[in-house]
Parts: sequence; structure tokens; C-alpha cells
Amino acid sequence: MCSSPSRDAICAMTDRSFASRPLVQLTLMRLREFVREPEAVFWVVVFPIVLAAALGIAFRTQGDEPVHAGVLDGPGSERVVAALNASAGIDVTTVSRERADLALRDGQVQVVVIPGTPPTYRFDPARAESRLARMAVDGALQRAAGRADRFTAAEQTLEVVGARYIDWFVPGLLGMNIMGTGMWGIGLSIVYARNRKLLKRFTATPMARSDYLLAQMLARLVSLVPEVGVLVLFAGVVFAVPVRGSVLTLAAVSLAGALTFSGLGLLVACRARTIEAISGLLNFLMLPMWILSGVFFSSAHFPAATQPLIHALPLTALNDALRAVMLDGASLASVSRELAILAAWALASFALALRLFRWR
Repeated sequence: MCSSPSRDAICAMTDRSFASRPLVQLTLMRLREFVREPEAVFWVVVFPIVLAAALGIAFRTQGDEPVHAGVLDGPGSERVVAALNASAGIDVTTVSRERADLALRDGQVQVVVIPGTPPTYRFDPARAESRLARMAVDGALQRAAGRADRFTAAEQTLEVVGARYIDWFVPGLLGMNIMGTGMWGIGLSIVYARNRKLLKRFTATPMARSDYLLAQMLARLVSLVPEVGVLVLFAGVVFAVPVRGSVLTLAAVSLAGALTFSGLGLLVACRARTIEAISGLLNFLMLPMWILSGVFFSSAHFPAATQPLIHALPLTALNDALRAVMLDGASLASVSRELAILAAWALASFALALRLFRWR
């Protein structure tokens, strides 16, 4: 603590020394670049909220969703429509022969009944909702024809916290945003500076290569706070997306993900010279993870032989850890495997970037 003139002078010198350090100045420079770019702020903060809102509305829970059945217009259609309307939980629409296939394709109806003795069901067996609709419609028409059920089963309904699509999607969106901001933000910034000959000028300053690369990562960590906080707050307030784990654990997982993808962004940009080159490299690395790592749908849909590779990807590890913390209330120890994968990617990518980086 500074309490005397001599100590005040020493403290002032220390403060100036700290403020003049290359790492501090480079970090502040990168933060100013970010804040002064409205497009960057939009993609980091606003776009994830817009995407979450759109998908949250599209896949919102609406209680007991009825089966949507179409009846082909023609002889006998009135009898079929009346039989289906008498059964609860079936929404019936009469469709023309020209519109039947389009209605099935676009999801307006899940099954089309062609009247006859017996009736014919047209549906897509690859869609689970179409198979269920076919069973519901068949049961309704069988009962209308005189079939009696042997028993009526009892029901126990259960609503699991975090089971909605929006609950599952938000952690994946958060992981995708951390990846995209880390790799695109850092990669494009470095290549843009290289194109403008700024990196060449930096070599004449009292700055180490590690200072420049670390400053890129530190600035990324500062922008991580609003990026994660705004999206999680919006999802919680608007869609009641839970955060069942500790906020500190969620912050630690997000920090690990940001460090990992910042390191990958540095590695990709360490030799690239043009915007076209860095854009191609980033898309080449990120597109497989968008598809494989469980952002929009579960990675469990892929063959078992590919699962070890998928779970070794950094975005898969980040998404799994975020979902475990937000939906299951997992602790840091519970996601230690995912954190280890992220740490391995972060250390390896930063070490390689430090070794391969070129100013020109």
C-alpha cells in the first residue's frame, strides 16, 4: 500500500511499468478492435439469442400434440373423417390427390388415409411421428369398425427437467458460439493484421512472439463473459432453460472451451496470408464439428465405429460438459474427462502455434 511520497513514486513507476508491458497493451488493442466492430458484437452476442429464440419458438412444448392425419378426398372420405373425429387426439384434414404427397413432405399431415375396404395408409416409415400417426389412425378406424380393446392401460405422465429440445439445444449453441468466436475472431484478426503489414511492424517493438499470441487469447477471454452470460440469461428468462449446476463450474467449462478454440484459431492463422486462405481452413476444421459434435442433433445417431473419433473432438467434449453442468448439475470432477480433452487440444495447439507462427 502506498502511504509515503517515496512509496507513491515506486507505486507509480510500477503501475506505469505494468501498463506499458507488451502483453497488456496488445490485449487492450485487441479488445478495442472487437468493441469498435459492430458486426463482431452482433455475431458474438445478438445472433445466438436470435437463433435460440427462433428454435425455442419452433420447438416449444405445446402439451399433448395431436396426430395430424389427412384423408384423401373422394368416395367414402366423409365416413373416414367422421370416424377419426370421434377419436380424441387426432386432427383430421381432407386433402386432394394432388396435394397429398406435398402435405406429407412438408409435415402438414403425418399420414394420409385412402378410403376403401380396407383403407390404405400412406406415410413415411423413416419418420417416427409418421409411424406413430399410422398406429393411432389404424386404432381409431379399427374401433370404429367394431374392434373392442381388451383393456385400457393406466398412464403415468412425467415431465423431466431439461428434456425439451430448447434445453438440449442451448448448451450446444453456447459451445458452437465459443468455438466460432474463438477461431474466427482470432484467425481473421491475425491474417488481417498480416495483410496490412502490422505484424511486420510489431517485430520492431520490444515484444515477444508469445506476448502477441497470449494477448489474442486474453482478449478472447474478456469477451467470453458477455457472450456466455447474455445467452444463458436470455434462455433462462425467456424459455426457462435450467442451469442446475454451479455457475462457477459453468464458467470454468466455458473458459476451458474458449482457451481451446483460441489456441486452434492461433494455430490455423499462424501461416495463412490471405482472408480466403484462413476462411477455407476455418470452414474445413469447423464444419465437421458442427455436424458431428451434437450441436443441432445428438451425435449418437452416427455409427458406433465413429464414436471414439467424435468424442475426441474438442467441440463434442465442450458440448457434453456444458450439457452435463446445465442439465444434470454435474461438478467439475464429473466432467474431468471432457476437461482433459479440452486441455490437451489447448496445450498442443498453442505450443504448435508458438513454434510455427510467422510474422510475414
